[in-house]
Amino acid sequence: MLMKPRALVLLAHGTNRDQDAAEALTLAGAQPEIVPLNILRDGRKRFDAYQMLVLPGGFSYADALGAGRLLAIDLNAYFGDQVGAFVESGKPVIGICNGFQALVKAGILPGVPLAGRRSATADQKRKATLTFNANGRFECRWVILKPVSQACLWTNSLTELIACPVAHGEGNFQTSDATFPQEQIVLTYVHPGGSPAQGAYPANPNGSLLDIAGITNPGGNVLGLMPHPENHIHSWQSPQRTRGLEGMRGLSLFERGVMVASQL
Repeated sequence: MLMKPRALVLLAHGTNRDQDAAEALTLAGAQPEIVPLNILRDGRKRFDAYQMLVLPGGFSYADALGAGRLLAIDLNAYFGDQVGAFVESGKPVIGICNGFQALVKAGILPGVPLAGRRSATADQKRKATLTFNANGRFECRWVILKPVSQACLWTNSLTELIACPVAHGEGNFQTSDATFPQEQIVLTYVHPGGSPAQGAYPANPNGSLLDIAGITNPGGNVLGLMPHPENHIHSWQSPQRTRGLEGMRGLSLFERGVMVASQL
């Protein structure tokens, strides 16, 4: 019998989806532990004691200096070596909403190939950003996601559409890389029937380039996404439940991550 993998759920000031993420991990078969950053900073806990790393959603540090930026500074300033080693080990890492913003601002996503990772500058690592929604408003609505790449361990073998909510003001994914690798695009916004959103609002709620809802790193073990799959892990959470529609839960993402982590 495989052991339940230990999942480190980071808690910063302003994080508010940590319990949601922990519940999703528990249902998927992991053993989550919500750990405040100061506990990690003073050495009472270490990243390498865990098989999974989760950066949940929220408004870390009240989005001061930009969404996810101060959390990204913490990751690089205090935990750069530990987080870098965690990513390079191939262990599953997921950043949701504010966690995705922090991964991008820290240069962990989109990332660079392993061969050039050590010598890459912060600017070379950060070829993308998550900026203000195209309509200039905070968006809180349900969206449909389509898994489009098998290169990421979190989405590998997933074929069913995922319905879950978004809740963000800075979820517009843009990149300066004109040849952004298609295999790193793992989740896109689509219409309810599964056809491409093609930038159309509200199927694409923020104006993201190529309808990008989630990306992975070149190694395929890090997933960053703006929507909240942890808020559709029970059928009763769906606004479509009274119409008899089932499925499309976000739990499948966590089950994939936990399955890989349990084998480490």
